[in-house]
Amino acid sequence: MSRQNVRIGSRESRLAVIQSEVVLNWIREHHPEIGVELVTMKTSGDRVLNRALEEMGGKGLFVKELDRALLEGRTELSVHSLKDLPMETLPELPVLGFTRREDPRDVLVLPRGVETWDRTKPVGCASRRRAIQLRRIWPEVRVELIRGSVETRLRKLDEGQFGATILAAAGLKRLGLENRISRYFTPEEMLPAAGQGILAVQGRQDLDYGWLSGCFDREAACCALAERAFVRALGGGCSSPVAAYAVPEGTQLWLRGFYSEPDGTGCWFGELRGSMEEAEKLGLELARKWKEENHGR
Repeated sequence: MSRQNVRIGSRESRLAVIQSEVVLNWIREHHPEIGVELVTMKTSGDRVLNRALEEMGGKGLFVKELDRALLEGRTELSVHSLKDLPMETLPELPVLGFTRREDPRDVLVLPRGVETWDRTKPVGCASRRRAIQLRRIWPEVRVELIRGSVETRLRKLDEGQFGATILAAAGLKRLGLENRISRYFTPEEMLPAAGQGILAVQGRQDLDYGWLSGCFDREAACCALAERAFVRALGGGCSSPVAAYAVPEGTQLWLRGFYSEPDGTGCWFGELRGSMEEAEKLGLELARKWKEENHGR
């Protein structure tokens, strides 16, 4: 890779571009000798908005085009929302590191100008994980599929198609839309998706990225490794909703996990504490705990 030019692959949504600019701006500030540019593209997951991701092959739909650009040498880096990155990545496209975590919580958003949640209308939700945990709080709510960028979902909400929607606080804050948040869900109410609020930077195996190390955050990396190990050990969350959330406590990590059958039955919550140095092992241990408590199902 030429030290004079780095191309960063990004989905073309405004949020994806803002997230990629976190890395782009770091490079410009710390390595002004390097020319850096964004290469945006629409992914398969962005094109089809009327079907749930699980029906179309999962979160890999958001990265296939970005992976291809890396492999073909059209880009040198990709920036992803970690929660959208498949649990299994190509060995020739390693994850180089993780940025400092933004607010990992899920939030409730009401139509613009509305202060009271109209529960006669459906809640727009694209995630089984969110829908199942929402019904644990309010069993009477009706949930319907909503897909698209944050702006698209907010437009559908503001047009009156939904009484509320659930989004990630991190995305709204990065977009400068924190004022749209009506209610934060605590992790006890709604455990976040593994990696929520963290950005993952991916590169090519044959290139040297040592100069990029200062961009990454150690605590975020430990949380990411623990959370993703738990989800990966339980099948990657391909059909069954799985969530994990780790909190650093000094040299320790407090890891919580959630698992449910696809229809919302058999909900399980568990937690473990362990060494931050053995983050991945902690995730595997929590998954083992689930298997023991559920008789190896």
